[in-house]
Amino acid sequence: MKIGIIGLPQTGKKTLFELITKHKLTENELAGNKPVSGLAEIIDPRFEKLVELYNPESEARARLNVEFIPKLEKGSFAKEEVLKALDGADVLCHIVRDFQDEAVYHINGSVDSKRDIDEINSELIFNDLAFIDKRLDRLNQTLKRTSEEKMMKERDVLAKMKAQLEAELPLRLLTLTPDDMKYLVSYPLLTLKELIVVLNASEADLKNTSKLESYKKEHEKQRIFWMQVSVKVESEIAAFESADDRNTFLAELGIKEPAVDTLKRTCIEALNLISFFGVGTDEVKQWTIPRGSSAPQAAGAIHSDLEKGFIRAEVMKYRDLVDAGGDEKKLQETGKVYLKGKDYTVEDGDILSIRFNV
Repeated sequence: MKIGIIGLPQTGKKTLFELITKHKLTENELAGNKPVSGLAEIIDPRFEKLVELYNPESEARARLNVEFIPKLEKGSFAKEEVLKALDGADVLCHIVRDFQDEAVYHINGSVDSKRDIDEINSELIFNDLAFIDKRLDRLNQTLKRTSEEKMMKERDVLAKMKAQLEAELPLRLLTLTPDDMKYLVSYPLLTLKELIVVLNASEADLKNTSKLESYKKEHEKQRIFWMQVSVKVESEIAAFESADDRNTFLAELGIKEPAVDTLKRTCIEALNLISFFGVGTDEVKQWTIPRGSSAPQAAGAIHSDLEKGFIRAEVMKYRDLVDAGGDEKKLQETGKVYLKGKDYTVEDGDILSIRFNV
């Protein structure tokens, strides 16, 4: 699963990417004007609590693939290299400038977050519509010579999608069956992807969410995830080497945690993923899997051999384990360690121990 970071120039997207991934972009990477990939560790309070309970020799947080898409401006979505980069993303994260700074230019001449959000949304819709129009033209030309059923079904799906886009609505709102999706698997349709919009505000406006709430209301039917951050403040938070100093700074600002940590979890939500954990004094580890995954599929996220040889899963519930102070024996005595078979659907926060035979 991959998150694509997009945004107009000078919006703070480069700095936010660096904060999320802890990967400092080099001059060569920026000069190459090509996508740059990084990994972002998920900061989950449940994981921190489990580490506290087990004090393991090692710990491994779940991670996200994040890709920085450089130099996005009007017309960029029509470029093959941009489309190729975005096509590999499962979620688009659009960073929008909402701070005033005369020393930092704006490509459109002024700061207007509403204009920039609408402009990028329109570009995404226009890109998909242009592609579908071209594909429909080719299909219709071919169907004049043949009546192949597969092509006729594809035309019907694309016609439905065209009507959606002409109504200025993203494709992710459409109900598409698995059969419908078979026709679209290789198509670079950007509005099929989930979308996160991140307003980069000034420190002074960080707690004023009235603009964010108005945007949410205006776009409430478009299934967009929303966040407001101050990239400048986030940079200052990340600069503290001492956890105590960092926590003091957060307290002074009235912030519970860095916004970049919240953003990572928002990405997990947009991807429709859940987390499960493995625990022990040797290691505490977190994995993410698609919501609705079975126990064998979860085992496969750990290692393919575990899925092939899956026998059963021992399941503890996070809340039960925390309430018991990490005492697994106590959970066993009270019947709160559950044996689950292949038909078990893993729930968010489950703690699994896989039994398998290779």
